[in-house]
Amino acid sequence: MSFKTALLGMTILAMAAPALAQAIDTEETKLDTVIVSGSRLDQTATEVGSSVSIISAETIDKLGFDFALDAIASAPGVTINQSGSFGGNATVRIRGASSDQTLVLMDGVPINDPSGTGGGYNFAYLDTENIERIEVLKGPQSTLWGSDAIGGVVAITTKRPEDGLGGSAFGEYGSFNTFRGGASIGGANDTGDFRIAATGMTTDGISKADEANGNTEKDGYDSTTLSARGGLNLPSQMRLDGTLLYSDATSEYDSYSGGAQGSTADGDESTESDSLSGNLSLKVPLFDDRLENLFVVGYSDITRKNFTDGAQSYAAEGDRAVYRYQGTFTVNAANKLAFGAEREDTTANDSDSTIDGLFALYEYKPVEKLTLTGGVRVDDTDTFGSKTTGRVAAAYSATDQVLLRASWGQGFKAPSIFQSTYVCSFCGLTEPNANLKPETSEAYDLGVEWNSLDGRAQAGATVFHQETENMIDFSYTAGYDNIAFVTSEGIELTGGYQFTNWLGVSANYAYIDAEDGNGNALVRMPEHSGDVTVSLDPDGPLSGAVLVRYNGEEPNSSGGTLDSWTRVDLTGRYDLTDSVELFARIENLFDEHYQEVLGYGTPGLSGSVGLRLRY
Repeated sequence: MSFKTALLGMTILAMAAPALAQAIDTEETKLDTVIVSGSRLDQTATEVGSSVSIISAETIDKLGFDFALDAIASAPGVTINQSGSFGGNATVRIRGASSDQTLVLMDGVPINDPSGTGGGYNFAYLDTENIERIEVLKGPQSTLWGSDAIGGVVAITTKRPEDGLGGSAFGEYGSFNTFRGGASIGGANDTGDFRIAATGMTTDGISKADEANGNTEKDGYDSTTLSARGGLNLPSQMRLDGTLLYSDATSEYDSYSGGAQGSTADGDESTESDSLSGNLSLKVPLFDDRLENLFVVGYSDITRKNFTDGAQSYAAEGDRAVYRYQGTFTVNAANKLAFGAEREDTTANDSDSTIDGLFALYEYKPVEKLTLTGGVRVDDTDTFGSKTTGRVAAAYSATDQVLLRASWGQGFKAPSIFQSTYVCSFCGLTEPNANLKPETSEAYDLGVEWNSLDGRAQAGATVFHQETENMIDFSYTAGYDNIAFVTSEGIELTGGYQFTNWLGVSANYAYIDAEDGNGNALVRMPEHSGDVTVSLDPDGPLSGAVLVRYNGEEPNSSGGTLDSWTRVDLTGRYDLTDSVELFARIENLFDEHYQEVLGYGTPGLSGSVGLRLRY
C-alpha cells in the first residue's frame, strides 16, 4: 500500500468522518481554553500549530487505565511495545521515531533514563493515579526542549490541589491476584495549596515469556508511588511551586534462551527500579504581568538493579539536574516573545555530560484567528559541539467550524553517555567511537479539524513526513556508530459523533510508513493502528465505555512478522452515593492471544472490581 494511496483513501474517510465521529468530553470541546504546557508559550489548543494529543484525567478514569503506557497508546500515531505485562520493559514511539527519541517530561522536568543504552524512558512503572493530563507533541520539538525531543515529547502534568480540604481513597482487586490501592489528601486557600498521595500495586502476574510456548512460571510485580505537590502565593503575585514523585518497583522477568521464540523462556530473573523526580519553580511577574519570569531547578534520578537466581547481575544509576530560566513578554495582543537559558548536567555510571541551551520563541497574531509561531535554539554540548534547531508553526481558525494547522521543525539528539563511552571489546576495540555524532531530524505536518455547528460531530486529519539522519545503532566495527537513515510518513485521522446526551462514539486511525535508508520497514512498527471508543453516560448512577484497540502486523528483528491483533476492553462505574463509587473493568473480553514483542505474552480475559471514596 503506497503512501499516496493511503493518503487518498484516508482523506475520503476523514471527509465522511461524521458517520463515525468523536464524542468529545465537555472540557475537550473548548479548545480555546485548554492550555498546552508543552508549547512553552502557554498557547491554547487552537493556537498550537504542532499536532498534539491531550489525554485528560477524566479520559484516563473513564477508560480505566492503570498505567500511563496504556493511556498514551490511545493517541493516534503512537506505538507501544512491552516485553511482557506487569513490569516488562515498555517503550513509546511517536510516528516511527525510536523510543530513545521520545523526550518525557514530568511537570516540565526531563525524566529519561541517563544510564540507559539510548537514554530513553521505561514506561513500565508509571501509574496514572497522580496524573492530571498527558500531552503528546508529535514531531521534532528540540527548539522547545533541546536534545532527546527528536521524535516528539510526552509531557505529563501531575494532579493539582483543589480548593478547600479534601481527598480520596480507592482499592481494587482483580485477576492474577492483583491488588491496587491508594489515597490522597490536599487543599488550597489564599495562602497556598498542597497535595500528597500514595499508590501501591502488587500482582502474581503472568509469565513474561509467552505461556503459549510452554512457560508456566508466573512473574510477579510490586510497586509503590509517592507524590507530593505544593505552592505558596507570595507578595506581588509571585508564586513558589514544588513537585516530587518517587517510585519503587520490583518486576520479575524471564531468562535468555537461544532456542526459544524471542530467545526468552522461564527463568529466575528480577529487576528493581527506584526513580525520583521533582522541581522547584518561582514565578515573578513584572510590568503589570506583561513580563513573566520563571526560574526552575529540576532533578531526576533512576537506579536499576537486576538479579539472576537471587544474585545481583547488573546495576546502573543515572541522574539529571536541570537549571532553567524563561522570560515571557507580552508586547501586546498580537505579539508575544519567550526567551531563556537552560543547563542540563547528566551523570551515569561515573561518566557525565553537560548541555547548555539558549532559545527564543515568537508568537504573532496578525488577526484574531491566525497564530504564527517561530523559534530558534542553540544547544552547546561539552563533547559534541553546538547544534542549532529551528521551527515554525501556524494555526488558523478558518471558520467557527474549521481549524487548520501546519508546522515544520528540526530535532537533534546527542549520543547517550552509554553510547559515547562504550568500548566493544569483543569487536577488537580498545576505546569508544571517537567519530560519533548527534542524530538529527527534520519534519513537517499539515492538519485540519472540523466541528459541526451543534458540536455533536468532529473530524480531523493530519499528514506528516519526517527524515532522521545519523541514527545511532550498534556496529561490530565501531561499537555504536551513525549508521542509519530513517524516513517516516503517514496520516492520522480522528472522528466522532455524539448520538444522544448519553451515547457517543470516537475513533482514531494512523497509517505510518517507516523505512530505513535501504527501504526496509522498521521493526516493531505497524503500518496500521487505531482505536474505537463507545461512551455511555445515561442519567443516573451508571456509566461505562467500550474500547476496541487494533494493532496491525509488524516486522520482527528476526526477520519474521508479528500478527495483527484486536482487543476489546469494557469499563463501568456506579455511584453508590455522591462520595462512594463502585468501578469494574474487563480486559481482553474475547481472550485474544497476541504479542507486542516476539516471545513475550500478554494477559488473556481478565478483570478487576474496586471501590473509590471521595471526602
